Amino acid sequence: MLDSLIFPGNISIDPPYAKIYFRLGYKKKTTKLSLNQERETGRLIEEAASLILLKGSLLRVVISNNDGEEIALAENIIFSSKKLSALLKDCPEAVLMGATAGSAIMEAISEKTGQDDLVAAVVFDATASEMVDAALDWIMNYLNRQLLREGKRLLPRRFSAGYADFKMENQKVIYEKLQMDKLGVTINSGFILLPEKSVTAITGICG
Repeated sequence: MLDSLIFPGNISIDPPYAKIYFRLGYKKKTTKLSLNQERETGRLIEEAASLILLKGSLLRVVISNNDGEEIALAENIIFSSKKLSALLKDCPEAVLMGATAGSAIMEAISEKTGQDDLVAAVVFDATASEMVDAALDWIMNYLNRQLLREGKRLLPRRFSAGYADFKMENQKVIYEKLQMDKLGVTINSGFILLPEKSVTAITGICG
């Protein structure tokens, strides 16, 4: 049984163009781009992707108690959240996961902003956001392949600290349990992960 794993740089995905364009505000049926605009946006997405080094980690833990308001997990993890409790109500196990796009892309966004190249900065930002989210999809797909041998599967939905009643402060516990410091990620006093394009989430394992 796979309990924990760190992906130090072997998460390889293509930029999710449709999601990036959507984040940029482009709507397939109503937004029309000139050929030059389309080429330039595509070039910027590729440039941003070349600066992104996706890393991640996961931790599989047993749910020892879920009373509808509080979830107790192995590793001395306790979360208070009715919404998360409802999500995990039929799950005997949970998975914590995290991913980061690295610091190079954030430095590039800052540089482009400083140069007043706001178009590039916005495209870089959207690309990094969608690629780090796609890294969590990659981790879930990886784990689902392992779970298939056990006749189990992950819930399709995941939950992040700061969403609904799952307080932002829970991110510190998740960060520590995932050993995200080994991925070059830090956490500040406001429970924000740095570099900025770093994320954590929790989901359940069901039979």
